[in-house]
Amino acid sequence: MYAIMNYPKKVFHWIDGKEVRPATGKFFPKMNPATGEVLSFVAKGDKRDAEKALKSAEREFAVWSEMTVVKRAEILRDAVLQMRERKDELAEIVALESGKSKKSSLGEVDAAIECGFFFVGEGRRFFGIVLPTAVPNRRVKLIREPVGIGALITPFNNPAAGVAWKLFPALLCGNAVIVKSHEYTPYVAVWYAKIFKEAGVPAGVISVLQGTGLEVGAPLVADPRIEFVSVTGSAATGQKIIRATANRLAKVSVEAGGKNPFVVCDDADLEKAATIAVSAAFVDAGQRCAAASRIIIFDKVYEKFKKFFLQKVNALKVGIADTDDYGAIISEKRMKEILNAIHGAQKRRGVLLAGGVRLAGEAHKKGFFIAPTVFERVSPKDEISKKELFGPVVALYRVKNLDDAIRLSNDSQYKLSGAIHTSSIHRAEEFIRRYRAGVVRVNGPTHGSEPHMPFGGMGISGNGWREPGTQALEFYSEWKQVSVDFDPSRV
Repeated sequence: MYAIMNYPKKVFHWIDGKEVRPATGKFFPKMNPATGEVLSFVAKGDKRDAEKALKSAEREFAVWSEMTVVKRAEILRDAVLQMRERKDELAEIVALESGKSKKSSLGEVDAAIECGFFFVGEGRRFFGIVLPTAVPNRRVKLIREPVGIGALITPFNNPAAGVAWKLFPALLCGNAVIVKSHEYTPYVAVWYAKIFKEAGVPAGVISVLQGTGLEVGAPLVADPRIEFVSVTGSAATGQKIIRATANRLAKVSVEAGGKNPFVVCDDADLEKAATIAVSAAFVDAGQRCAAASRIIIFDKVYEKFKKFFLQKVNALKVGIADTDDYGAIISEKRMKEILNAIHGAQKRRGVLLAGGVRLAGEAHKKGFFIAPTVFERVSPKDEISKKELFGPVVALYRVKNLDDAIRLSNDSQYKLSGAIHTSSIHRAEEFIRRYRAGVVRVNGPTHGSEPHMPFGGMGISGNGWREPGTQALEFYSEWKQVSVDFDPSRV
């Protein structure tokens, strides 16, 4: 069992370079998902706290945005170096808040650090564009400028990486930001803010607000001083934010989950495909937007693949030890929602092949753990086939051929990621061409993007922007066209 001595008994806002009590004076409990016990009490923010953060950002935006991008990158590099020195500390915070192993949390933190190093390097590659012109004696170029003050709405899953993906490119581009922590993982962003302050980021450039989306998130994104919003969350949350910012045409980046297909062809290495499918389906207890929740198998190899798959599913270990494969569901509420969805699919005659229950043995006690769950014979139109459950639940589907597999893969409003397993380059290329999604993988898992790889989806999985990678700079900066006319006769 991991333990951290300095996890706070109360988690506050971070405004103007210091921890701040909520204007309401109220706190709500944050539970440890692995034990079901109270971990801490979190500030219950409202619009008054949002106003404080906005005023602080207004004061400091000019200072930060007027620094050279190279200088900003140097400060951010110091922050990344401090993160690397203290990565065990951040990993323990992630493990406690998320209910997963220290080993898994360290992997996430390492990815966040690499993301930081990537964007620090972009400070020396903050390229503009030189454009041709038909006008003699004129030079035209595009240069990047900051957008302004923005809101970063962060997810509870992979919180260290989720904050890094947004915070580093936003700050590199010269913006001031207000991070809305997810109420399930409240302290991660505060930890980042403290590190960035020590590295030299001016007070007010980063604020962190705690509380619910309705009470503090909604008034924040509705404020006209917020010029951009990056949100990773549900499609419904993204839609609400787009509506709230539509009148002022704020920039909004939405990454809103997936219902990702994993296609197994009859020429695939079935045992290898089963190993990868289990990893993709149950990564972080299925609480990963790129997790594989629909396993689509050619009829010819269905039974053989199923046997391999179930053997590996039944061997999974659930818990928070470093030897376990995945940890807890983030909250009791989410656990109950997932279990209700499982029971609903059973009532609609879905065949349960594995799991489907809350784990309640001695090793799991009062934690929020669900056994790895596998269905078959569920309709592609069933709720469990359409809804993103964000839990350790997967369904197996039979198809006759590649055309049917692609048709079923595309039969979803979510179009985030997908994978095909085949030994045929022709099938692979056809899947790449015809499957509509932001990410396509061949003979690999549906998850696993690296810091330099732009990630995002189509349909209700996203609205066209990408994070991280250099494409993130397109969202966090604005292009300014500059033309200079000169007269050679006056040289």
